[in-house]
Amino acid sequence: MTFNGLSGSPRLLADVELRPLQGARFQPTGFPDLGAAEYQAADGTAMLLVESAQSMANRMEAICWDELADDWVGPLRGLPVVKVMDTDGKPLTNTVLESHRLNSPYILESKDKAFFNRLKDELGGLEKGRVDLGALARVLLKYDANALLHGVFLAKSSLAGGRLRLPRALSSFVEAQGVAVAASGGVKRDDVDPSGNTNQGFGHVPFHRDEYTGTITAYFNIDLAQIRGYRLGEAAENLLIGLSLFKVRAVLERGLRFRTACDLEPAGEFSVRQPDGFLVPSLAELEEALPALIKAATDGFADPPATEVTFKP
Repeated sequence: MTFNGLSGSPRLLADVELRPLQGARFQPTGFPDLGAAEYQAADGTAMLLVESAQSMANRMEAICWDELADDWVGPLRGLPVVKVMDTDGKPLTNTVLESHRLNSPYILESKDKAFFNRLKDELGGLEKGRVDLGALARVLLKYDANALLHGVFLAKSSLAGGRLRLPRALSSFVEAQGVAVAASGGVKRDDVDPSGNTNQGFGHVPFHRDEYTGTITAYFNIDLAQIRGYRLGEAAENLLIGLSLFKVRAVLERGLRFRTACDLEPAGEFSVRQPDGFLVPSLAELEEALPALIKAATDGFADPPATEVTFKP
């Protein structure tokens, strides 16, 4: 599978309308000391952030990992990843599930410095002058290709002075417009001691709850110019584009249960706004094509592609 239809475009921009799987209400993401992120569009339309870019990145990563097998899901097997083991040799975490990917403290702050020193050696020469993002990209492709899509910031001063960072090449968010609050509430019942000390968990405890109604849209942005700017060659570029499209399709088909009260589904067609006329392959087509795309790019991977490191507190 190739993506020649994208060759003249700096971005792939797409969106799809979503709706609650049941009923009309949904629960948006919430933030400490803020609650739901309500705001107004320039024309005064009442808007609401349903799912942030950070959360959507986590969801697009999690849907690629098979927890039971402790490996990539089937079509993605063979992609590079760094697995973190505890001192007993049991899986602890990995760069797909870690929020900061290769910058995970379980990798960079471990007393076992073997892998850290390997990174330091391979990133040598980037300490002074402009950072060579192509050299950084080659190291990321080798150990943590996922970071080439979702971004990374290697903040350790001993790694090129803490200047090694890439923004997201694949981003997404979900917002709703024309929103209205659907206020409700409930009570935690205690029929044994209704007036008991609520600070200790006894007694009746009433609570309020705000859900929302509105038109929900999921947005996706693949920065094709950034992917080309890695200068990794055609095989790696095709892999990164195919993997991005897989993540988008997979999260729309399998990953829209954001919260108990926010279980969504596509309500319309997946629309590509840019470039005009490009048709995104189906999830089944991408699953069929990805093993070959991975095989074509293996020259840039670590051998074996799964690198195991030990976390020693």
